[in-house]
Amino acid sequence: MKQGSLKSPLEGYENAEPLPNTINPDGKSLYNPPAPDRKLSSSYTEFPPPIDSSNNGFDFHIYYMQSVPEEMQYAKELHERIRREFPELRIYKFWDKPVGPHPVAMFEVNTFTPHQTGAFFSWLTVWRGPCSVLIHPTTDSPYKDHTELMSWMGRPWPLYTEPLKKMAGRGTVGRLESVQSSVANGAAR
Repeated sequence: MKQGSLKSPLEGYENAEPLPNTINPDGKSLYNPPAPDRKLSSSYTEFPPPIDSSNNGFDFHIYYMQSVPEEMQYAKELHERIRREFPELRIYKFWDKPVGPHPVAMFEVNTFTPHQTGAFFSWLTVWRGPCSVLIHPTTDSPYKDHTELMSWMGRPWPLYTEPLKKMAGRGTVGRLESVQSSVANGAAR
């Protein structure tokens, strides 16, 4: 990557006082002085740009190998458990084959707030079992969401990203309609 192409994560803190190098009583961690205005980061209550939370903030794609009966059974039970434990989240149907850019069967769960995202992430870390999970925000670039801004739990899978390149700028609802149309027309991969 060429120099200067990344925006500094310290933007907005250019004139801040230097941080101390004081070690906390645990002997390992650094002391962080409280913020002058005593406010928590706004990221506790709202997603940072460019995440577009007008429809949802994050997608969790929970993958399983449809040709392995034990994994398929675990994934079905996990799907039901999520529906029962997190009814406030958007949970899509259980696919028994690859769909869209996803190389194996999966189901999707959407979160709407940073609080839900963190709670579901920590719960899924414990309960995902043999399943892998692709986690990505929703922005105006589905391609970037799935290739640069994503995170994985478990084994990462290669995605079929060509159709995602054509969806930039459509907004969340437009992307959902496009993916649903691709799936309905048999273009699922």
